[in-house]
Amino acid sequence: MKIEAIHMRELNMPLAHPFETSFGITTGRRILLVEIEAEGVSAWGECVAGEHPYFSDEMVDTAWHITETELSPRLLNVEISSGRDCPALFEQVRGHRMAKAALENAVWELDAQRQGVSLAKLLGGTRSTIPCGVSIGIQPTPEKLMEKIETEVAAGYQRIKLKCKPGWDDRIFAMVRDRWPDILLSCDANSAYSLDDANHIAAWDRFNLLMIEQPLWYDDFYFHATLQKRINTKICLDECIRNHRDARAALELGSGKIINIKVGRVGGFTEALAVHDVAQEFGVPVWCGGMLETGIGRAHNIALSSLPNFKLPGDVSASKRYWTQDIIEPEVTVSSSGEITVPTTPGRGFEVRRDRIDAITVRQHTLR
Repeated sequence: MKIEAIHMRELNMPLAHPFETSFGITTGRRILLVEIEAEGVSAWGECVAGEHPYFSDEMVDTAWHITETELSPRLLNVEISSGRDCPALFEQVRGHRMAKAALENAVWELDAQRQGVSLAKLLGGTRSTIPCGVSIGIQPTPEKLMEKIETEVAAGYQRIKLKCKPGWDDRIFAMVRDRWPDILLSCDANSAYSLDDANHIAAWDRFNLLMIEQPLWYDDFYFHATLQKRINTKICLDECIRNHRDARAALELGSGKIINIKVGRVGGFTEALAVHDVAQEFGVPVWCGGMLETGIGRAHNIALSSLPNFKLPGDVSASKRYWTQDIIEPEVTVSSSGEITVPTTPGRGFEVRRDRIDAITVRQHTLR
């Protein structure tokens, strides 16, 4: 197939509730969407880069520039058979994995439509439902956090993940465990600690956490191996896993025992599948992390989470947790047992609401 047009849009979407991590507080998202056209069919991709280069070295403005000037010209007017062809087309451009993922994932979705199969099936998914967890940001008070957890537990979510940072960690974990001794509980530090905090982190073993996500430096898995040897709780690797080579090296070092796969962080579905397979080879479970996506990125995460080694509840939760109104129809919902049904219709399985997108688009550009 030949890509005939690439439409770029930036949306401004306010979050339904502020979301705080060790990086700061997010109240709204600037979101880059791409829509590609080929042979009378169109498909969408979402760039998960943030407003600032805090989680990664990418941000919306750099992603826009790279998509417009470097990546899209390589994709236009080239015969392409599937999304797996994209990494080779983009190889000359170093980094910028989130920008690459938006285009590549759209090609995968386009191919699924052309073949008349669901995106999940095209990726190799085997699950008809996926288990769901929630990520709860740092709250203004411990009491507010307890209210949030109460709501999510009542909604049926199978795992509660707490964002943490120095000063918002063991005291909070103790309060939660005292109230809910049996829930599946994990924490996410987003690199807020150093190896000097090893004894402090080791004390968290008493809270019976499912995992501690990326406690040390965002670009490190060497010192994570040192920390993993000193604690019983499993370390989950996130920011430091950029590709399947990182995954293999980290698992050979013993840097962690769980991997969070974010399709944007690793550069697209092709690399996400490769990381999945490496982890499966090592007997290490994976799960799908969230990046405050709209329904387009959320639909892609659902499809990816249907693969067999996604054995732990991910951060793929209901649209209403993040948006007053999502840009897909139907919106993503979670059952009372904490599961999302994987769509079986061709493509992403959710209709894009162009009227809603048009209403919040602040800039757009088309390449042909």
